[in-house]
Amino acid sequence: MAQEQSTERKKAMKNKSSTEQIKTRQQRMRTALFSVSYAGFWGQHRLDAAGCIYKAAKLGYDGILFMAKRPHLDPLLVTEKELQSIEAALKETGLTAAGLAAYTDFTLPAPGEIPVRDFQLGYIRACCRIASRLGGEIVRIFTGYRYPDTGEQAAWNTVVTALRECGDAAREYGVRIAVQNHHDIAVGTEEMELLLDEVGHPQVGAGYDAWSPYLRGEDIAAGAARMAPKTLMSIAANYRKYPRYQYHPDQVNYSRVYPDSVRATTINSGEIDYRQFFSALKEGGFTGWAVYEMCSPLTGGGSEENLDRHAAAFVSFMKGLEAEQ
Repeated sequence: MAQEQSTERKKAMKNKSSTEQIKTRQQRMRTALFSVSYAGFWGQHRLDAAGCIYKAAKLGYDGILFMAKRPHLDPLLVTEKELQSIEAALKETGLTAAGLAAYTDFTLPAPGEIPVRDFQLGYIRACCRIASRLGGEIVRIFTGYRYPDTGEQAAWNTVVTALRECGDAAREYGVRIAVQNHHDIAVGTEEMELLLDEVGHPQVGAGYDAWSPYLRGEDIAAGAARMAPKTLMSIAANYRKYPRYQYHPDQVNYSRVYPDSVRATTINSGEIDYRQFFSALKEGGFTGWAVYEMCSPLTGGGSEENLDRHAAAFVSFMKGLEAEQ
């Protein structure tokens, strides 16, 4: 194991040693690997946080976005020894910490005596502190899901208040909050824009992705152009949709079952036009982090070799896109 890590480190150092690379990435969207890709979920190969840093450097990424939960970097449970290991790997490879990706649901129902929102706000404060220590810029958060016993306006108000408090914590530690268009509340592009305007906090922006608008039938280029001025980070994953059916023996026929299932593919073999999406973001002034994730079952399986193939394809795609522009 030690020999394998040493080999990874040598390859990582070779890829990140050039001063020209550092100068170049100041003029383009920076690429980061989301560590969730190697967290071992969905039967996929697992690396620890430091291992993800060496992997990202070896594959040619500029930075890494840490998953803010076990097994990578839970800000409330991480030890000083673990943080020092992460810092050493970042220093050795020259990789930049883009930040931490937090996991929140501010509308999560709980009995009145359980301060579930305060728990999450404390967690976000810890994420901001750790991100700042590692030299990161961003803490990614979610809004909230819809629950049957929570009214629409009550849920909206809860999210707005929580995001403002997240922004206050981010300002204290010199980082920014990127709200991903993932959870139910304000997942639509127009509503996300409305939410951020109502929050009105200088530390709070968008983590605007293409895959969610695509799956919901939005025009992703129009959405990217609209959200570019507010976007701090974009997490990319490409998919193919597969229709589902149910057989009815009495009719000797099938009926459609919704929604379709989806399966992650390489960035340039899925149905989402990322060339169009990133071009629209860039034309709108976006120069933030373009993050690649493998956060679902992949075509080809979960072996380390297949994960590497998908992750490397994103770096190649982004380089090609920059060359075109």
